[in-house]
Amino acid sequence: MTVRYHIRLPDPAHARGSEPVLSFHAHSPDTFAGQLQDALRTPALFERWRALQPDPDEVDPALGVTDPQARVSGEQHTLTIDLIVLTAIPGDILKQRLRLLAGNHWELRNVSRG
Repeated sequence: MTVRYHIRLPDPAHARGSEPVLSFHAHSPDTFAGQLQDALRTPALFERWRALQPDPDEVDPALGVTDPQARVSGEQHTLTIDLIVLTAIPGDILKQRLRLLAGNHWELRNVSRG
Protein backbone atom coordinates (compact mmCIF):
# COMPACT_ATOMS: atom_id res chain seq x y z
CA MET A 1 0.00 0.00 0.00
CA THR A 2 1.36 3.40 -0.99
CA VAL A 3 1.26 6.11 1.65
CA ARG A 4 1.58 9.85 1.07
CA TYR A 5 3.72 11.76 3.59
CA HIS A 6 3.95 15.53 3.75
CA ILE A 7 7.33 16.46 5.25
CA ARG A 8 8.38 20.03 6.04
CA LEU A 9 11.93 21.25 6.40
CA PRO A 10 11.34 24.47 8.39
CA ASP A 11 14.97 25.62 8.07
CA PRO A 12 16.55 23.80 5.13
CA ALA A 13 20.05 25.10 5.92
CA HIS A 14 19.92 23.17 9.21
CA ALA A 15 18.33 20.01 7.75
CA ARG A 16 21.45 17.96 8.28
CA GLY A 17 22.00 14.72 10.15
CA SER A 18 24.72 14.34 12.76
CA GLU A 19 26.91 12.13 10.54
CA PRO A 20 28.06 14.06 7.42
CA VAL A 21 28.50 10.92 5.29
CA LEU A 22 24.78 10.15 5.80
CA SER A 23 23.38 13.67 5.85
CA PHE A 24 21.57 15.78 3.30
CA HIS A 25 23.92 18.07 1.43
CA ALA A 26 21.14 19.63 -0.62
CA HIS A 27 20.21 23.31 -0.93
CA SER A 28 17.25 23.28 -3.32
CA PRO A 29 13.82 21.60 -3.10
CA ASP A 30 14.60 19.37 -6.08
CA THR A 31 17.91 18.24 -4.61
CA PHE A 32 16.40 17.49 -1.18
CA ALA A 33 13.65 15.51 -2.94
CA GLY A 34 16.17 13.64 -5.07
CA GLN A 35 18.35 12.67 -2.13
CA LEU A 36 15.37 11.43 -0.10
CA GLN A 37 13.99 9.57 -3.12
CA ASP A 38 17.36 7.84 -3.58
CA ALA A 39 17.39 6.90 0.14
CA LEU A 40 14.02 5.20 -0.32
CA ARG A 41 14.61 3.56 -3.72
CA THR A 42 18.11 2.20 -3.19
CA PRO A 43 19.98 0.57 -0.28
CA ALA A 44 22.89 3.08 -0.50
CA LEU A 45 22.02 5.16 2.61
CA PHE A 46 21.21 2.05 4.63
CA GLU A 47 24.49 0.40 3.63
CA ARG A 48 26.53 3.50 4.59
CA TRP A 49 24.72 3.63 7.96
CA ARG A 50 25.13 -0.09 8.54
CA ALA A 51 28.87 0.12 7.87
CA LEU A 52 29.16 2.66 10.70
CA GLN A 53 27.55 0.34 13.27
CA PRO A 54 29.75 -1.50 15.82
CA ASP A 55 28.70 -4.88 14.39
CA PRO A 56 27.28 -4.37 10.89
CA ASP A 57 26.48 -8.06 10.51
CA GLU A 58 24.07 -7.85 13.45
CA VAL A 59 21.94 -5.08 11.88
CA ASP A 60 18.44 -6.29 11.01
CA PRO A 61 18.31 -6.49 7.20
CA ALA A 62 14.63 -5.49 7.34
CA LEU A 63 15.83 -1.94 8.12
CA GLY A 64 17.24 -1.84 4.58
CA VAL A 65 13.91 -2.27 2.81
CA THR A 66 13.63 -0.27 -0.43
CA ASP A 67 10.81 0.87 -2.65
CA PRO A 68 11.96 1.25 -6.28
CA GLN A 69 8.67 3.02 -7.04
CA ALA A 70 9.03 5.69 -4.31
CA ARG A 71 8.52 9.25 -5.53
CA VAL A 72 9.47 12.47 -3.78
CA SER A 73 8.76 16.00 -4.95
CA GLY A 74 9.85 19.24 -3.33
CA GLU A 75 8.57 22.83 -3.23
CA GLN A 76 10.04 26.00 -1.74
CA HIS A 77 7.66 28.12 0.35
CA THR A 78 9.37 31.32 1.47
CA LEU A 79 11.92 29.92 3.96
CA THR A 80 10.66 26.33 4.20
CA ILE A 81 10.76 23.34 1.89
CA ASP A 82 7.87 20.90 1.64
CA LEU A 83 8.50 17.35 0.47
CA ILE A 84 5.71 15.07 -0.70
CA VAL A 85 6.67 11.41 -0.42
CA LEU A 86 4.75 8.53 -2.02
CA THR A 87 6.09 5.19 -0.84
CA ALA A 88 5.23 1.72 0.40
CA ILE A 89 8.11 1.82 2.92
CA PRO A 90 6.83 1.61 6.52
CA GLY A 91 6.61 4.91 8.38
CA ASP A 92 9.16 3.96 11.03
CA ILE A 93 11.77 3.22 8.33
CA LEU A 94 10.98 6.50 6.56
CA LYS A 95 11.43 8.37 9.84
CA GLN A 96 14.75 6.65 10.53
CA ARG A 97 16.05 7.65 7.09
CA LEU A 98 14.86 11.23 7.60
CA ARG A 99 16.70 11.38 10.95
CA LEU A 100 19.87 10.18 9.21
CA LEU A 101 19.48 12.74 6.44
CA ALA A 102 18.08 15.75 8.34
CA GLY A 103 18.64 15.09 12.04
CA ASN A 104 15.73 16.55 14.00
CA HIS A 105 15.21 19.38 11.52
CA TRP A 106 12.07 18.07 9.81
CA GLU A 107 8.36 17.86 10.59
CA LEU A 108 5.80 15.26 9.60
CA ARG A 109 2.81 17.39 8.59
CA ASN A 110 0.34 14.87 7.19
CA VAL A 111 -0.06 11.19 6.30
CA SER A 112 -2.69 9.74 3.97
CA ARG A 113 -3.18 6.83 1.62
CA GLY A 114 -1.45 7.47 -1.67
